[in-house]
This record gives sequence, structure tokens and C-alpha cells, in this order.
Amino acid sequence: MTDRPPPEHCTRADLDAARTARLPDLVRPGLRVLFCGINPGLRSAASGLHSNRPGNRFRPALHRSGFTPRLLTAAEQDELLTLGLGISNLVDRPTAGVRELSDDERRSGARLLTAKVEELRPARVAPLGVTGHRAAFTAPRAHGSRTGSEPRLPRPPMTRPDARFDALPPLFCSEDGIRPGPHERPGRPTPSGKP
Repeated sequence: MTDRPPPEHCTRADLDAARTARLPDLVRPGLRVLFCGINPGLRSAASGLHSNRPGNRFRPALHRSGFTPRLLTAAEQDELLTLGLGISNLVDRPTAGVRELSDDERRSGARLLTAKVEELRPARVAPLGVTGHRAAFTAPRAHGSRTGSEPRLPRPPMTRPDARFDALPPLFCSEDGIRPGPHERPGRPTPSGKP
């Protein structure tokens, strides 16, 4: 990523140009966990590094949650692969915010993500952004909901039983680390596997 500026040095022109850039997935077959965001931000696309917006909580949350032995910088993202962790997105198109994405883009991304998971066969897929994933898989009532009021992520139509999409609860990056969503039941396993 030699010609790309660090996020703190992105100009308006860099961000505008990033709208047509493509941020490659950070994946390999057999990952322990594939983290799946909605789509890349403009600063990440401009720099060529995932979660590279200043103030992004993903990498600090990975460390505080025990997924990484230390806080990795965005430039060290390849080290995630050695830890069995990968990053992908539902939609490849970089935007300033997820509201710029159409429902069609999200549904198309869901089909592509399903195929990607079937090919790569990660042990777990951890969705980051429940609302966006739910819209992508077009579930009016999310999978596992008894009343329809509990926001649960729908299960995509995976053909391989070992491609577990809902094995981790929907995750949110907070200052305390990666945690289950606010509507998850207590005692349900967290990313570390502990309730």
C-alpha cells in the first residue's frame, strides 16, 4: 500500500478517490474467526488498511477481548491472519457511512458473503453491525427471536454445516472490548467462549 496516505493525512481528494477504491479482504482458508463488517469506510479504503479511521474501536476491542496478545496497529493487520482472524465486509464499496448503501447492495453482499464463507470455511463468522447484517439477509424477524422484539441476526443459507454464522452473538466494539449486543441473553457465550 505504498501510494496510500495514512488516515490522519487523508485529504478531501484522497477520500473522494477512495469511493472507487477496493479494500481487499484479509482472509485465508480455515480461519478461527472471520469478522465481517458492513462495508469499508473512506479512510480505510484510502489507506488500504481495515479499521483505519482514527478512533475506530475494532482493534483496541480485539485486544481487550483477548483475541490479540497486544494492541495491533492497522499497519500490522496481516498479523491477524497468523492468529487465525480475518476481516471481510458485506459490501465492498467504500462509503462515508452505511446509510449510503442500498438494500440491493446489502442483499447482493449477503450472497457473496455466504459463498465466501463456504469457500474459506472459517470456524466462526462474527458479524459486526447487527442492523446491516439483518437487512442484508432480509429477515423481517431475526433468527432465534421468540417475540420478534429481540434483534437476532438471521442465519444465512449456508450449505456446509461447519460454516457457523451465528456461533458468536452479534458483536459490538465498545471501550471495554468486543461484547455481545445489548439484547443478548446473559450467560450466552462471548467471543472467548465464556458466558
